[in-house]
This record gives sequence, C-alpha cells and structure tokens, in this order.
Amino acid sequence: MSSDTNAFGDVFGGWIMGQVDIAGSIAAYRRAGGRVVTVAVNSFEFHQPVLVGDLISCYAQVIRVGRTSLIVHVEVYAERDDGGPQCLKVTEANLTYVAVGDDRRPRAVDAP
Repeated sequence: MSSDTNAFGDVFGGWIMGQVDIAGSIAAYRRAGGRVVTVAVNSFEFHQPVLVGDLISCYAQVIRVGRTSLIVHVEVYAERDDGGPQCLKVTEANLTYVAVGDDRRPRAVDAP
C-alpha cells in the first residue's frame, strides 16, 4: 500500500521487519509448542529494496534451541517482473524468541 512506502516507491523497512517477525514467530511457535515472544533482533540485513508490486515470500527456520529460547533465521525473497521475472533475496535476519506459559513467564521449550 502507498502508506507503507517512501516517496521513491520503496517499501519501508519497518513494514518488512514486521513481516519477518510474523514469519519467525510462526516457526518459533511451532517448534516451542506454544506461545512465544520476541526478545531480540540479533541481526537484520537489507540486501535490495522491496518495490511496490513485488510479491514477497518469507522463509523461516529454527537454527538454535535453548532451554527457553529459540533463534530463528528468516530470509525474504521478492519476485518482480522488471524486464522479465526475477526472484531476489532482499532481506535476512536472525531473531530470538522465548517460550512463555499462560502466566507470560519463560517456560522450557518442549523436546522435539
């Protein structure tokens, strides 16, 4: 949407960060077997701009599991038709999530 872009037609990085957090939290939720909260963005790299009209796909993978925490790596690809269809890795990030119980306090991550 135009409200998510700058004057040059690039999508705001904050919008991309939100999509990355959603993708990462789904992977963490599935692996933890329940609710998780984001506690850190360990790294975030923007390789290419995301343009209005790009179709983005986010791919998330749990790369480390601790007692209560999980680190998830997320890659974002943009498909665009700029003189011919192409797919570019535009962003990648590592985020840390902590599994929490109903009391919103850290809990042990379930064994696989």
